[in-house]
Amino acid sequence: MYGCQQIRINPNSELKAVLEFLCSESTKLANCGTYYARQLFFKTGKIPSKFDLHRELGKNSHFGAMYSQVAQQCLTTVAESFKSYVGLLKGIKKGIVTQKPKLPGYRKGGLNLVTFPSQVVKLKDGKLRFPLGSKVKVWFGLNAFYMPKVFHIRSERQNKYQLVCRCGDGNQSLHISLLSADAKHHNLNVNNVYQVFVYA
Repeated sequence: MYGCQQIRINPNSELKAVLEFLCSESTKLANCGTYYARQLFFKTGKIPSKFDLHRELGKNSHFGAMYSQVAQQCLTTVAESFKSYVGLLKGIKKGIVTQKPKLPGYRKGGLNLVTFPSQVVKLKDGKLRFPLGSKVKVWFGLNAFYMPKVFHIRSERQNKYQLVCRCGDGNQSLHISLLSADAKHHNLNVNNVYQVFVYA
């Protein structure tokens, strides 16, 4: 069971460009992982594990554009989608699934979410530090970005942080979603999303 808080951020133009770049690279890396997984499935009937994708795409330029554990999270999501697909195929054979699933496909542009495992996000000078990849440091001159620690979920139970880009009413906004391991410990209503808006 997960608890969730969502923080809307309003970065300056420089940081916004970096964060949107990360989301864009996440989309491209996810498509690379999807291509590899689809080809493997078509040729062998097998699907790659998350470790297979990490190994095969570890030198991919889009992988290198993100912090390594962040890039791995992106590929892990791809592996999980194919694992779910195979699980549904097995369900059809057992007669417990009736609708034929679709093989996971590609994202057509857009900005994919970027997931930061809690172990890479550190508290520094009262703020949360989100590390960026080495190529971002070279290209943009930044090795991390910071968020004020205003979250109500206890940090020791924090599971992951997700950077999400959303579009609505013609405007594009960036959010950080915070997922904790057990919502029961936070007195959260798991049927709702608890939102905190922070302009920083």
